[in-house]
Amino acid sequence: MYVVTLAAILGLLIGSFLNVVVHRVPRGESVVSPPSACPACGHQIRNRHNVPVLGWLVLRGRCFDCGEPISVRYPLVELGTGVAFAVVALRVSTSSTTWGSSTTWGSPPAGLTEGGVRLLPAYLAFAAIGIALALIDLDVRRLPDAIVLPSYPLLGALLLVDLGDGGGHRLLRAGEGGALLFALFFVVWLVAPAGMGYGDVKLAGLVGAMTAYLSWGTFLVGSFGGFVLGAVAGILLMIGGRAGRRSAVPFGPFMILGAWASILGAGYLGDYYLSLLA
Repeated sequence: MYVVTLAAILGLLIGSFLNVVVHRVPRGESVVSPPSACPACGHQIRNRHNVPVLGWLVLRGRCFDCGEPISVRYPLVELGTGVAFAVVALRVSTSSTTWGSSTTWGSPPAGLTEGGVRLLPAYLAFAAIGIALALIDLDVRRLPDAIVLPSYPLLGALLLVDLGDGGGHRLLRAGEGGALLFALFFVVWLVAPAGMGYGDVKLAGLVGAMTAYLSWGTFLVGSFGGFVLGAVAGILLMIGGRAGRRSAVPFGPFMILGAWASILGAGYLGDYYLSLLA
């Protein structure tokens, strides 16, 4: 619980930064400078008001200088990132790195494991990247190269920490999974470019690598989970009258949700299915 608590606090802080990323990156602005300011009056936000979630509550959701409302989305992103980091820490840090069989990944031990702790930074980074990309895709229907492309070397470097105890084999599998899913999405994009953006193709490489690193079953569920979730959401939107058969729906958030559903436990179904085939 000490590790989970630290991860949750880190998530709150990262969530505050993600709010800046989501707002500025699509506009081509720096995420470092200038400091955060009220979009209505332009006054710089004071450090004491920048405390995640608490700052918004203290200000009662309004700018300290001009009194204009501050969107509730900001504390929700901070809180959501904190919860996501806690869940990832609980799942990954207590799991074995012998990902090849469903017995180890599907039934993690009760305490911390050395391999799980080594992998924790990589999957926390993947969670932060996924949150940022999902929100941006929902806002502007785009997955910026400024986030997607640097994520490849960043996550690759973080996975290198787990080179021991068969880590080389897992890294190779991650490379194969990333290349395979990238190629699959690339073919879909070539055949039906109107139905999928090229940003989804580039994101597919990350999803494929981070799921295949755990097991081929996790890769299988994570790869196709996005299509299932997207189809269900599309049907619900049409039933609710909020979308038609030709309405454009961002696919990136469903890819990310499918990947994390698989990583957090649904991948066990894929491992079980592959064991039946074997």
